[in-house]
Amino acid sequence: MARYTVLRLMIFFGLLCALWLLGLREVGQRWWLLGLSALGSMVVSYFVLAGPRAQLSASIARRVDERARRAELGRTDEIAEDAEADEDADADEDSARA
Repeated sequence: MARYTVLRLMIFFGLLCALWLLGLREVGQRWWLLGLSALGSMVVSYFVLAGPRAQLSASIARRVDERARRAELGRTDEIAEDAEADEDADADEDSARA
């Protein structure tokens, strides 16, 4: 995730420097400089960083699946513990009656 973020920031600052060198240096043009850099970096990142974005998405999906699997195992263990406790309670009642 850090790699993708650093790449996005590098693209943004690269465009910021390029636009500054092209003449957007005046105080009144700072908002244009920032806005065009942000918009341009979004467009460039969409096309240039498709591979790293797919890798990031896949790693996030794997983590979500792993958490869901662990949660399901936890629920299964909980159900088994409840069933075992019920069996123990039934056995205790049966031995108390005898």
